[in-house]
Amino acid sequence: MKNGMRAKEEMEGRIRRLEATDERQYMINENYEVYEKQGAPLGAVTFHYHNFYEILYVLEGEYSAMLENRTYHMHKGDFLLIDQNVMHKYHYMDDKHNRSKRVIVWITKQMLEKLGEGDMDLAACFGRRDSCAYHFPVYYEELLRGYLLKLAMTQAPESDMPGEKAALDRGYLTLFFVYLNLLCRKKEYLFRQEKLVQHPLVERVSRYVEEHIGERITVEELAVHVHMSKYYFLRKFKELTGVTVHAFVMDKRLIKACETMQEGAGIAQAYQAAGFSDYSSFLRNFKNTYGIAPGKYRDFYPGS
Repeated sequence: MKNGMRAKEEMEGRIRRLEATDERQYMINENYEVYEKQGAPLGAVTFHYHNFYEILYVLEGEYSAMLENRTYHMHKGDFLLIDQNVMHKYHYMDDKHNRSKRVIVWITKQMLEKLGEGDMDLAACFGRRDSCAYHFPVYYEELLRGYLLKLAMTQAPESDMPGEKAALDRGYLTLFFVYLNLLCRKKEYLFRQEKLVQHPLVERVSRYVEEHIGERITVEELAVHVHMSKYYFLRKFKELTGVTVHAFVMDKRLIKACETMQEGAGIAQAYQAAGFSDYSSFLRNFKNTYGIAPGKYRDFYPGS
């Protein structure tokens, strides 16, 4: 029994961890990152988004997250798959998540394409729009969890030879995403309705902004669209999302600009398609959000 406890402690000591207070929402490594996070997060309480994919797996306790117009209440064994450029945030609940433990995966589209080797679209599991959360049968959940924990280790217990950890990780990543894609095709593994809360107000605002993204959008016209007074609308929207209407619209415009550049458009075409009135406004907001200039971002996408 003591040997088993010691082995567990040694394994836990090799797991990459992020503190709950860590506010980082960008990747340091070029292709992917896997780490464990404990407790209620303090750095993801407002809407944010990435130009990479994210997976959240609940190891212990409970966790809640809001993806645009839906809130997912998750428990041990649940998976949440977050697509590129989808606005999301941690959904705070009093004393519910203090003992939460979860594994976070960040991975780029380019890495998934490399792992798939042209034979399989390993990013397909992120494409669902009806739900982004899953609970798999115990056998498959344990299989996926095993791969994730091996990926989160700082070293491979099987070997200490240089390069072998990276080779093993590529294998674990490939197996994890192959199984994940196979499982995500089955509708019976999607979240039950009672664990998913819809927010019609956020959905209506989001849809309206996307339909009019290339135009000037005012708070007044959004309030009219949702049949609310301006000030009640502003207060209710902030209460639901944690961000102002102005910030929400600005983020939607930046996402549209990024998607347009990824499709091969020039910078001028991208910011105009996203509804920015001038380049200086676009540049300022883009750099504040992504930390780099639009030209450098565009360079990440070959053929653009």
